[in-house]
Amino acid sequence: MTTRTPIRLTLAAGLLITAVPLAAQHRARDLGIVNGILPTGPLDAITDVAGVRVGQTTVIEGDSVRTGVTAILPHGGDLFRDRVPAAIHVGNGFGKLIGVTQVAELGELETPILLTCTLCVWRAADAMAAHLLARPGMEQVRSLNPVVGETNDGYILNAIRSRPISARQVVAALTGAAGGPVTEGSVGAGTGTIAFGWKGGIGTASRVARAADSSWTVGVLVQTNFGGDLMILGVPVGRLLGRTGVSPTPDPQGPRGSIMIVVATDAPLEQRNLERLASRAIMGLARTGSVASNGSGDYVIAFSTHPSVRRPQGATRLATTAIGNDAMTPLFQAVVEATEEAIYNSLFAATTVKSRDGTVEALPADDVVKLLQARGALR
Repeated sequence: MTTRTPIRLTLAAGLLITAVPLAAQHRARDLGIVNGILPTGPLDAITDVAGVRVGQTTVIEGDSVRTGVTAILPHGGDLFRDRVPAAIHVGNGFGKLIGVTQVAELGELETPILLTCTLCVWRAADAMAAHLLARPGMEQVRSLNPVVGETNDGYILNAIRSRPISARQVVAALTGAAGGPVTEGSVGAGTGTIAFGWKGGIGTASRVARAADSSWTVGVLVQTNFGGDLMILGVPVGRLLGRTGVSPTPDPQGPRGSIMIVVATDAPLEQRNLERLASRAIMGLARTGSVASNGSGDYVIAFSTHPSVRRPQGATRLATTAIGNDAMTPLFQAVVEATEEAIYNSLFAATTVKSRDGTVEALPADDVVKLLQARGALR
């Protein structure tokens, strides 16, 4: 198991920004839980896609606020002027995803992606817009499309009606974004989330696939906050555990809840095949036991970082070397596997979190491993 030294920066009483989790936890592969057939990237993270950066702000205030912000930046340049092709797939649309219609219409991202809590999306979008508009060279910009997704962490752990996200926390996530290992579990936008009755959170994974005579990386980052029948490597772990981690009250979440899935790839894909790639991420979600309930907001945002498909601001002609339809299958395999593993990582990396309304425990890794061993599921 990889351990990381906690880094803390106290901004004010009761408020904490963490660059890494306060207690190192497992990843699925640390436990011998290996899904799929494709190899991972070096970090098994979305940041295996060159140039992609992730920043997170964890907000803990008093006994009732447990939330945060996670920022995903497709590259280190000026995204407004050097846009990336993108697509959004809606698995179930009970959610508040800001910026979706312009991405659907134009097929491109012009801002980073933010993830946060349901009632915080508007504050996060406003803060990101203000931050980007204040940058040099943006003085004449009069239109900007912030992309902000969410899940609802207000079931037990977060006093969501207080809308506890500030501009300072959004800017910290954006300016602190970096490549390298990604912090997972009860951090950033995953601080107060619940998945399958256990502590959910942020998870990430990657796969390397060969298509069109080259190797490409597909990286996934998830914010898990959904319910269902927890399956790990095809084993009905949720049923076999016979309990959830929510106490002292029964789990109010049940099968409800949401997930945000962000897919990055260095494969040269245009909007149409990015949407096809995004739709396959839902298959990885289904493998873990979700049924995309009526009350779920299940969204996938996919983008390509390849230089040949970038879209300079104001360009009147675009010439690309995008991958064709017949070469897409290995990339579909990659995103299904990476999404499934990212969800596992969000569970195993999460720590137990308490608030005034109750406690949500981390998934008991030892018990899960014993169940998987008994079923012969571990490699």
